[in-house]
Amino acid sequence: MNDRIRTLHALEQEVGILMRRVRRALSERAALVHPSLQPSSYVMLAHLIEAGPRRSSEIADTFDLDKGAVSRQVQHLVDLGLVERTPDPADGRATILTATTEAKEKVDAVSRLRIEQLDERLAEWSPEDLDELVTRFARYNRTLGQP
Repeated sequence: MNDRIRTLHALEQEVGILMRRVRRALSERAALVHPSLQPSSYVMLAHLIEAGPRRSSEIADTFDLDKGAVSRQVQHLVDLGLVERTPDPADGRATILTATTEAKEKVDAVSRLRIEQLDERLAEWSPEDLDELVTRFARYNRTLGQP
């Protein structure tokens, strides 16, 4: 096995570890927002907060998900009081989804906590090290076609 192939295998292993950590972090974040919040619904909620009010169809397109799956997750968010539906002024048949003020406050608090934890864990990393990691992750994601 040549060095490049060995390095690509190592990359796959590290990405796998990262994915497991991300899944665990999403579960923890979701529970901090609401004990019954599912991690996948947390991701949608965070996106809705960042992107602003959206139709369910836009969320389905963003995440490349079936509209039925999005509908179930949206209902979960509505049931937990984290998202509100309002009629779409441009199309009376559609609704606009908006994160509630409570959801925004809770997600913001969770985000601040996560940044504090990252700052503690990466305290020995220089600003240049962090910049380099961000730059390389961004390049990796662009190369693989992910936003």
